[in-house]
Amino acid sequence: MNDILYSPWRDTYVSQKKVDGCVFCNIATNGDDRLLFEDDYCFIVMNKYPYTPGHFMIIPKFHTDSLEELDPKAWQHISLLAQNGVALLKNVLNAQGVNLGMNLGAVSGAGIAQHIHLHLVPRWGGDVNFMTSICETRVYSTDFDEIFEKLKENSVKYFTHVTIR
Repeated sequence: MNDILYSPWRDTYVSQKKVDGCVFCNIATNGDDRLLFEDDYCFIVMNKYPYTPGHFMIIPKFHTDSLEELDPKAWQHISLLAQNGVALLKNVLNAQGVNLGMNLGAVSGAGIAQHIHLHLVPRWGGDVNFMTSICETRVYSTDFDEIFEKLKENSVKYFTHVTIR
């Protein structure tokens, strides 16, 4: 039995030129082809290497690694976007559940620890199988670009009316 499982699609991730500075601030300044939505406080971007299809992140434009330093209005705005993001995932992708999470600091598991962000991960019954559990490999039954386009075309409906009072 061969103990090696190849993931050639990750080659781009490990071999791409690293962004100078904060990757999220770079997206806020220069845009990104995975951008679902943007307003004055936050932007929403698809996770390039998702846990499940449709996994996206809500990211404040204010650069901080500390949730307690975030302006309360920005946190309220993130929360409102998250509520609408859950509705988007349930109504557009037929997600049966959604995991919300933040890893604050490198020791908590944050891959990008210098800029806080909230993950929204759609879930379906049986979406974790032996490949994820045993092989630490994920198998997706759908195309990333197809999911992105579906969410992008519906994002305006779910996010543009979110305002802080």
